[in-house]
Amino acid sequence: MSVEITAVYQGQLHCEATHGPSGNQLVTDAPTDNGGRGEAFSPTDLVATALGTCTMTIMGLVADRHDLDLKGTTVKVVKEMASTPVRRIASLRTVITFPAGLNLTDEMRQRLIAAARKCPVHQSLHPEIDAPIDFVDAD
Repeated sequence: MSVEITAVYQGQLHCEATHGPSGNQLVTDAPTDNGGRGEAFSPTDLVATALGTCTMTIMGLVADRHDLDLKGTTVKVVKEMASTPVRRIASLRTVITFPAGLNLTDEMRQRLIAAARKCPVHQSLHPEIDAPIDFVDAD
């Protein structure tokens, strides 16, 4: 299956991208530390966003198969950049927090953890990117 994304450069380091199947659009801007104004997601921010939302989506698929409601589960991805030898993503540290009262069995928790770690975005990251995924329970 293929999906077409088109992007148009708007000038001043801004782009507007369109998702072919839905027509939804998003804009990007270069971050302030790379000459932009930081007014929108940067392209590397979208990688972090893709990782976080992919882990949640894959866990949601597993949860749905087991009639488990993950509503309220959150993900936080902290992206760190490196500048040498080239500018690139150095780390994407991910923390998934299960909401209080979810009462996961050990077996279901392990299924969800395994699913998150097998998300296609996580599997596609370059091995030099430090990309741990941690799981915590809300207090």
